Amino acid sequence: MQTYEASLPSVAGSGAMRETTGGMEILLFSLGTREVFGINVFKVREVSQTPAITRSPNMPTGVVGVLSMRGHIIPVLNLAHFIDADRAGKRYPSMIVTEFNRGSYAFLVDSVDRIIRVDWEKIRSPDGIVMGGAGAEQGLITAVTEMADGSLVSILDVEQILTSVTGDTHVPDMPTAGLEDHQFVFFCDDSVIARKEITMVLEKMGVRFQQANNGREGWERLNILASRHFPEGETLHDSLKVILVDAEMPEMDGYSLTRRIKSDARFNGIPVIMHSSLSSSASKSMGTQAGVDAYVAKFDPRILADTLMPFLSR
Repeated sequence: MQTYEASLPSVAGSGAMRETTGGMEILLFSLGTREVFGINVFKVREVSQTPAITRSPNMPTGVVGVLSMRGHIIPVLNLAHFIDADRAGKRYPSMIVTEFNRGSYAFLVDSVDRIIRVDWEKIRSPDGIVMGGAGAEQGLITAVTEMADGSLVSILDVEQILTSVTGDTHVPDMPTAGLEDHQFVFFCDDSVIARKEITMVLEKMGVRFQQANNGREGWERLNILASRHFPEGETLHDSLKVILVDAEMPEMDGYSLTRRIKSDARFNGIPVIMHSSLSSSASKSMGTQAGVDAYVAKFDPRILADTLMPFLSR
């Protein structure tokens, strides 16, 4: 398999990822439409020319087959199919091999351009932005950023695409947390699928919750909670038991949000758990440096519940 190591040195394998807490490095690619798409470099293991793919019967729609890579069988997805941009008979000469949600997946693309680095505050939620083109109507755009020439880059929600193939996660019965009625968990995540899955786990645990769609919205809502008047002898921790944050979010990432929380005395004693599809050791190390109390990879409902439970009982 031929990799583009010369032109894209930072995606020659997951070990080459650089820490970018001040922003996101985005790999730009095309699906043969006018739109420019992007994916977080931290999710990319390798970029290559499309190799021979083993076609298998009864594969889910959008999955064109599998390939063997270093002893592992990896499903190959036609990314254009999921945004209704596929054209009959079109060949996709490039492939992006990704690693997220504790698994590896290959996405066929038309071409790969380059890597750009964008400050988190310049990565916007698609809400309120007039969006058109491939992927917008399906709700598969998780964030948008603008390049120097004024063109937009649409960052795809690959977790949602994967869920459309594998189906919704089954959430088993959970032991109840035993919280009082006024006690709750706050979580923020920009993925519709992730918010749905977290909600199902918390509901099965009998935990009340509040939520936000990105880090900046989360910080604004947390400030409102912390600014309330508390009876003498009470603190925010008496009601807000845990803050659950995603790592990569538009407008403010989870690392920056965690640092703000941990440096603000109003949130003393409130644990912050990072819940992310980025499962590499580098991502976990960045979470630790930011001050998170625990790091849990998406998405296993039992592991999430087991991680939450000790913090909820404090």
